[in-house]
Amino acid sequence: MMSKDTDEIKLIKKAIRGNSTAYGYLIEKHRTYLYKMAFLYTKNEQDALDVVGDTVLKGYLQIKTLKNASLFQTWITRVLINTAHDHRRKALSTLSQEDSAIDSAHASTANQQIPSVEHFDLQTAIETLPDKYRIPILLKYFSGMTVDEIAWTLSIPSGSVKAYLSRGRNELKQKLKEDYLYES
Repeated sequence: MMSKDTDEIKLIKKAIRGNSTAYGYLIEKHRTYLYKMAFLYTKNEQDALDVVGDTVLKGYLQIKTLKNASLFQTWITRVLINTAHDHRRKALSTLSQEDSAIDSAHASTANQQIPSVEHFDLQTAIETLPDKYRIPILLKYFSGMTVDEIAWTLSIPSGSVKAYLSRGRNELKQKLKEDYLYES
């Protein structure tokens, strides 16, 4: 009897050779993971579903570029992150056009609003991190990737991943510490 890993490696190799059924089985196996990662990145159900759908298509079209079958999950995560970046860029360009009209409408009421005290929980604190810290933290602590896998996925050196993780953790500690101090 073969192990799950051996079966998955065989499916990956078939998918690389162009077997769409094998690719479908792989996506089915990883769909929950893909959705969770997309949702952590987009923070919106519909956007996450769009990103996963585009990732599945791009993955299918690019599967022949996968050199090491044992790195399928890392590779598909890289495709997902790149797809999510593309979606974010498109959304930002659309929003920037709409924002100019909205900004002028809200300019008169902005001075009347009283700033509220924000209460940070861990999820909120993570969402406020810059992408270069947030994404490695999500990949490390929510996906269980190693530093080397994160480096490969993001196409950056391992040393940068370690630095981003450290700086991101420090920013999280600071944000959560400030929240605690405000609540006391």
